[in-house]
Amino acid sequence: MDALTMLRANPVVPVVVVDSAEEGLAVGRALVAGGIHTAEVTFRTAAGAEAIRAMSEIEGLTVGAGTVITPAQVATARAAGAQYIVSPGFSADVVKATLDAGLVSLPACSDASWMMRALELGIEVVKFFPAGVLGGMSAIKSYAAPFPTLKFLPSGGVSAANLGEYLSSPVIAAASGSWMVSKDLIKAGDWDEVTRLSAQAITIAKESGR
Repeated sequence: MDALTMLRANPVVPVVVVDSAEEGLAVGRALVAGGIHTAEVTFRTAAGAEAIRAMSEIEGLTVGAGTVITPAQVATARAAGAQYIVSPGFSADVVKATLDAGLVSLPACSDASWMMRALELGIEVVKFFPAGVLGGMSAIKSYAAPFPTLKFLPSGGVSAANLGEYLSSPVIAAASGSWMVSKDLIKAGDWDEVTRLSAQAITIAKESGR
């Protein structure tokens, strides 16, 4: 599986932060019920790896690891069943470890120099983070001009309100956000709302031509 194939099948990538495998399972099932079939489970908590392992057993759910900043975390994520690796910045060591492991690599690149380095390593999609702070779709269009083969995964400041704007652009591979899996929703165990917001996001994606 390559990055573009995976993201074209999953135009909305939820960023999931959980404190247990049980929470991960509940989130994953709620996402699938709403029509979202992927989840980026971050390594921001100690439960990241065990949640990935549990969620990888959910039928129809492609699970990735997020906030991966070391090659050791790549190995941990792969062992847990992650199929793609997302980083908050660019590390050649992390990218190489990810590709060597046969996983999809989605490193974040916030300027042209890092994008050039990503292209040198064969990366076809980069995360653009934090997208809202860096100028959103306007900035992405500016970067896309000198890098016509590169596609983008905006993250940070993406919401239901601007999802359609992002996904309507051909330079966007997919969009990443956490509004449908917010900390408050997870803490409250409001899985029905996770499903509702997921379904809404998929509707927006379809209306944008995805």
